[in-house]
Amino acid sequence: MTENRTSGLDRRAFVRLGVAGGAASLVAACGWDGGNALRPRLLDISRLNDWVGEKILFAPTRLARTYTAAERSAMLPGYFISNSLPTLATPSAWRLRVDGLVRQPLDLSLDDLMGMPRVTYTVKHHCVEGWSAIATWHGVPVSAVVRRCQPLDAARYIRFVSFDSDYSNGWDMASALHPQTILAYGLNDHPLPPAHGAPLRLYAPTKLGYKMTKYLVSLTFTDKRPGGYWEDQGYPWFGGI
Repeated sequence: MTENRTSGLDRRAFVRLGVAGGAASLVAACGWDGGNALRPRLLDISRLNDWVGEKILFAPTRLARTYTAAERSAMLPGYFISNSLPTLATPSAWRLRVDGLVRQPLDLSLDDLMGMPRVTYTVKHHCVEGWSAIATWHGVPVSAVVRRCQPLDAARYIRFVSFDSDYSNGWDMASALHPQTILAYGLNDHPLPPAHGAPLRLYAPTKLGYKMTKYLVSLTFTDKRPGGYWEDQGYPWFGGI
């Protein structure tokens, strides 16, 4: 039987790339970057993983599998960067700032976001450390915010920033506009809990967990590719699955 091929790469090639990329990510997740001898090779693997994810595997119309509420996992671990659970001094004063290369900067309250088009889906979350869990998320598509702020033609990326120790991620515009990329304010039919990024977090089942910025405070549109908390330490920038 002839092996299926996609853009010149066969299944075995994808397996080799996946193992290499996964190994590089897991090394970083464990807090070790390979030292001076291995660091350049791991970074090369990370860049290759990005290229494969962005140029070959990603498709704007490809949707992640959805599940039923009955298939939800019993637990979804929560992670944050600061030493204690991030909280807002005055939750009612929280706003999401949308700025940068846009025609219409925005300051959106949670009520504003909840009044916009709503998406609900039950999907599998994938962590770079190797575990996964199924949960239901509720929120507004990033594409709805993009339509409202009207990015300039030069805008190619979005920088997502958190109030959790200024954690940040950079996304390409195509990934941000994917129909399953949302700003989530709910989890499993309830308001988003503090351990999972309340009042608002970025979510997309087409990305690894570290790309989904929790505790959001701003979206900045830019023409230059932003770094990110983990990405600047060697994690793959694209982080797709």
